[in-house]
Amino acid sequence: MSAFIWPVRVYWEDTDASGVVYHANYLRWFERARTEWLRARGHDQETLRTCRGIAFTVASLEIRYLRPARLDDALEVTVEVPAPRRASLTFVQRLCRSVGGDLLAEARVRVGCVDAAGFRPRALPDLGL
Repeated sequence: MSAFIWPVRVYWEDTDASGVVYHANYLRWFERARTEWLRARGHDQETLRTCRGIAFTVASLEIRYLRPARLDDALEVTVEVPAPRRASLTFVQRLCRSVGGDLLAEARVRVGCVDAAGFRPRALPDLGL
């Protein structure tokens, strides 16, 4: 399966005083791309929570910042899931410039599937992987 791609544009509010993206915004973009990846497979988190009683929670996160993203950059966030487990997914994500493809940041995010009420591990639903 090929990587899911979600486009991002850097706005003034994403940057610090030097016009460079503030580090926490990379995490937002990675999170949003995972949500859109799920939506592209026909699932949304609110319906999964209210109708199926499951939620997703970040269990671990590793991020490497390689080059700065800057004001007005057009970017792409990729999402890949190499090997889903029974109750968790490990996402491999990259943030690149849309033009030129420069790799700016990469992350590995392990997300657990839990019961929405008690936050105990729960088997993943069929996500079309």
